[in-house]
Amino acid sequence: MYQKILETEKAITFVKDSFTKHLIHNLDLIQVSSPLAVLDGTGINDDLNGTERPVSFPVKALGEQRAQVVHSLAKWKRVRLMQLGIEQEKGILTDMRALRPDEDYTNLHSIYVDQWDWEQHIDRSDRTLTRLKSTVNKVYAALKSVEREVYEIYPQITPVLPANITFIHAQELLMLYPKMSVKEREYLAAKEYGAVFIIGIGNKLTNGEPHDGRAPDYDDWSSINEEGQFGLNGDIIVWHPVLECALELSSMGVRVDRERLLHQLKERGCCERAQLSFHKMLLDEVLPQSIGGGIGQSRVCMFMLKKTHIGEVQVGIWSDDERCRQEMAGVSLL
Repeated sequence: MYQKILETEKAITFVKDSFTKHLIHNLDLIQVSSPLAVLDGTGINDDLNGTERPVSFPVKALGEQRAQVVHSLAKWKRVRLMQLGIEQEKGILTDMRALRPDEDYTNLHSIYVDQWDWEQHIDRSDRTLTRLKSTVNKVYAALKSVEREVYEIYPQITPVLPANITFIHAQELLMLYPKMSVKEREYLAAKEYGAVFIIGIGNKLTNGEPHDGRAPDYDDWSSINEEGQFGLNGDIIVWHPVLECALELSSMGVRVDRERLLHQLKERGCCERAQLSFHKMLLDEVLPQSIGGGIGQSRVCMFMLKKTHIGEVQVGIWSDDERCRQEMAGVSLL
């Protein structure tokens, strides 16, 4: 068993190193360090859907001021772009480590989250669907390159990604499958196309519900784009051939400007956030226009190595029953 785990560990390292290299090249990124925790009350932590509890703790050296383990670095990266003076068309990349204790355990979820978190400085004129799609294609090209390199080393793992990723708006997906749930719609789209980018995550669809949750203060999910649709953000979802399921690898988007921030805060009934440090910087227009996202490291490793449980590619906290079930199925959890 341990020899199998060692082989998997080597493959994980290869996938992560390879993808990092290709993403840096394709998006012209610079690797930077990032925090595990940020101070509470600054507005910098990602509040996800607004219901998830962050891990919080007092800091003795700061007079017991509380800090939070990050949920993601969606807003922190934009501040860092400004602080580092990153020029337009360049960006930053960091390894994000997060804890999300309210996650439900599945073979795709644990409470530990590891992502490639990236952010790119763009011109205001590039806050467009065209720019979003071109960036998605560059991320997808990095995934394709890694899949090809994995096959060269592990020929038993056959490439399955299609030549191109398919773009589809969340509203179009709803119209195609009006009686299906969100997850069922994603399943059918991923199975048909192999790889899809679902545009417009966060705004309400014609059924009165959003395709999925998005915080109001980083992605722009309410602008009307050049195709007359709403939203300048979305998710990359691929078909996992072993699990036979849709697997979300990335969430990304053009970030809010001053106008969109105010609109989306009002839409979500949280205008009080405008008084937080991050939001004041954005409203004062001192932060750069940007596009960015997170790409799940363990999810990418699961897909590239055709693993069936996230515990095969990351060390997590699992119940004895879960470990027993997976061992009986021949799955070795790290």
